[in-house]
Amino acid sequence: MKTLNMLAFDLGASSGRAILGRFDGSKLSIEEIHRFSNDPVEVTGHMYWDVLRLFWEIQRGITIFSNSGYGQLSSIGIDTWGVDFGLLDSSGELLGNPYHYRDTQTDGMMEKAFSIMPKKEIYRRTGIAFQKFNTIYQLFALRERNSPILEKADTLLFMPDLMAYFLTGEKGTEYTDASTSQLLDAQKKDWCTDLIKAMGIPDYIFTPIEQPGAIRGRLSSRIAQQLNVEQIPVVAVATHDTGSAVVAVPAQEQDYIYLSSGTWSLMGVEVKEPIINEQALEWNYTNEGGVGGNYRFLKNIMGLWIVQECKRVWDRQGENYEYEDLMEMARNCQPFKAFIDPDHDDFYLPGDMPRIIQDFCARTGQEIPQTKGEIVRCVYESLALKYRWTIERLEKILNKPLKVLHIVGGGSKNELLNQFTANAINRPVLCGPTEATAVGNLMIQAMALGQVKDLSEIRQVIKESFPTIDYAPEDVEQWDDAYQRFLKIL
Repeated sequence: MKTLNMLAFDLGASSGRAILGRFDGSKLSIEEIHRFSNDPVEVTGHMYWDVLRLFWEIQRGITIFSNSGYGQLSSIGIDTWGVDFGLLDSSGELLGNPYHYRDTQTDGMMEKAFSIMPKKEIYRRTGIAFQKFNTIYQLFALRERNSPILEKADTLLFMPDLMAYFLTGEKGTEYTDASTSQLLDAQKKDWCTDLIKAMGIPDYIFTPIEQPGAIRGRLSSRIAQQLNVEQIPVVAVATHDTGSAVVAVPAQEQDYIYLSSGTWSLMGVEVKEPIINEQALEWNYTNEGGVGGNYRFLKNIMGLWIVQECKRVWDRQGENYEYEDLMEMARNCQPFKAFIDPDHDDFYLPGDMPRIIQDFCARTGQEIPQTKGEIVRCVYESLALKYRWTIERLEKILNKPLKVLHIVGGGSKNELLNQFTANAINRPVLCGPTEATAVGNLMIQAMALGQVKDLSEIRQVIKESFPTIDYAPEDVEQWDDAYQRFLKIL
């Protein structure tokens, strides 16, 4: 077959990338051709997406490809995190800047929503874990303050769908992203209209759901002419970045766990039916939509965001270190000095993260980490132990042992954290691919273009295209002792 040239645009929490994928029918190769920042912008006390600049960067990425000499571009796919959205008026104009999920507008909204519909009932319908940034609470916040934007809205588009609309003029809603909203019926895989109406949210703003792999449209003639490319298809991939990342898990065995490791840590399993019961609700596990009819039953864990925020503070103070430098500092520090609960509210918002970590340790009666290495090691060890906590509860809910952990995403490059994780969970850990989100995005494009038939074939291609790095457990008894101490600060 002729080699496909596909572009994956992955808009992550700190940066966006245009990744070129070249698929020859058996193997996929990737190359980053454009990278740009994706920082939220704070204005008048609110945090927003810099949406028009990001759209400009997407166009820039397409232009870079068209000047690359690789030949014809076959398709484009866009992914980013879930829950965030833009609102359009009746003429298709964007109403204001989309809010960023870390904005404080949703503070207190969950509790108000529960006074309208009980928490247990919302979970029964949607199967989605309770996070204050979920779309339902963002919309509820707009309703609570009588936002004129919500009043004028005609259409809601999640961020990847909004970017696709800018490129094609076509409106639509991709399933994996919509499933993060806590407004989708988990069983029906469609909008939960009675919940939407109960919350006072206009139901006419939601568009029909499309499964991943649908062709959303083609580049408009104006955009194609401006960028010097053909009117190529824009594919609604698994537009929620975790959805694309899980597609790229090169698993061949049964009873495995995946961990998409980056700014967030998303740890879970794939299941055929949503798991909605008392234990899943108590431990706040979520049932997000997957590819091929699967559900991603997982736990959201605050991930490397905490170290990223520490680095940002140190950079601002003029102490610039690469992440590899911080990892080596942590490697040489005393183990198990102190722990944090990565999911504590203290660590959610931007701030002086090193001080926040020290304050948490002091408040919980632990020795306070002082050096950069001690602080980073505290975070790494705490993440590894929280992974163990999460797996233990997964096994209880599923009532079966889980044998191996696959780590994908940027965090799969962190050899110290990966070894800590193998030690803490006492299981083999297989790491890679690093660019899992882009790889999953690209392979769903290939599926949409008829070059692979299903998820099983996609994973076989990925396994043959990208090697894994494997870690075996070490020092298990010391980590067992550390885990007992860790449980006391949760």
